[in-house]
Amino acid sequence: MKNLSLSYIEISKENLIHNIKQFRSLTKGKTKIAAVIKANAYGHGDAEVATIAGPHVDYFQVDDIEEGERVRKVSKIPIMILGYLNEDGIERAIKINAIICAFDLIHLLKINHVAGILKKKVKVHIAIDSYLGREGIMPSQVDNFIKEIKNLKNIILDGAYSHFANIEDTMNFTHAERQINTYHKCIEIFRENGYRNINTHISATSGILVYEKEGNLHNIVRLGIGLYGIWPSEHLEYLNKKKIVLKPVLRWISHVAQVKILPPNHPIGYGLTYITKKNTKIAVIPQGYADGLPRALSNNGEVLIKGKRAKILGRIAMNMTVVDVSNIKDVLPEDEAVILGEQGNNEITAEQIAKESDTINYEATTRISALLPRIVK
Repeated sequence: MKNLSLSYIEISKENLIHNIKQFRSLTKGKTKIAAVIKANAYGHGDAEVATIAGPHVDYFQVDDIEEGERVRKVSKIPIMILGYLNEDGIERAIKINAIICAFDLIHLLKINHVAGILKKKVKVHIAIDSYLGREGIMPSQVDNFIKEIKNLKNIILDGAYSHFANIEDTMNFTHAERQINTYHKCIEIFRENGYRNINTHISATSGILVYEKEGNLHNIVRLGIGLYGIWPSEHLEYLNKKKIVLKPVLRWISHVAQVKILPPNHPIGYGLTYITKKNTKIAVIPQGYADGLPRALSNNGEVLIKGKRAKILGRIAMNMTVVDVSNIKDVLPEDEAVILGEQGNNEITAEQIAKESDTINYEATTRISALLPRIVK
């Protein structure tokens, strides 16, 4: 059926499944994959991605209960909620049979209390802060923490995890090795106290590419940015592009709303930041910063029309952007305009948008408005 929206996100089912299989091949199929679909699946659409990925992964990882509830409506596979939950969130998480991640003893006691009221036992993964300086118990607290866990009747200790601090932005993995060593010492304390078969995970996409290629380090990996066909960094792409091929999953599509010619010395957009030097044919695209198009791309970024690059002129507005189509023939209203992705032989990548707006490729997709329709191709 023809899509009726002027602007929407197109999701490639084929490319998403391809990327999962690429990471399966890296880990030799021995490691369970948690597909990270927090932040609306990095802007791709959590329900849509969950529906496609469900048959091909072992877990979903989300950040909050609202995400968890949306995903549960389309999939029955285990869901890990890695973000902090208050008592209301804990109750709702237990009702959808989610795995809850605990940050500290106070949090764990809260989880145990709510589970007791509901007369349920809940699977919990413990966050360990191994030199990230964020959520989780400190390594020095592990011994006492385990003693407390044994007194909590409504808690099933299902796993313990950590997270890398500096693995994608550097070729020096000294800090990552320090984190791994610290984390492994903590896991050994769990095992010495009878928790021999708990799940362990420390690696997101970057960790998979650096450490977990043979599937022997931990039994779960959290596949985030790579799931969507985007490399975590240029040097990790360089080190791994001969081993796996990643395919972008997303195309951000809009359509031309108006075409007209402006005379010389004519301003374009708020703040008069662009003044035409000659007759200039422009196209108005009905997308702006409210839709997730970075305002930093004003007078800087591009879109694709008829397979050619059209430079953004003037300031990007809340829901509107002007581009130069002087050198593109026969542009008409409702012609396709691609903000992110391929059109013809040309492509605008998340990396290009990130570079031109001084951010990272993760943010280039994640900031796309959740209000835009997601269309699965």
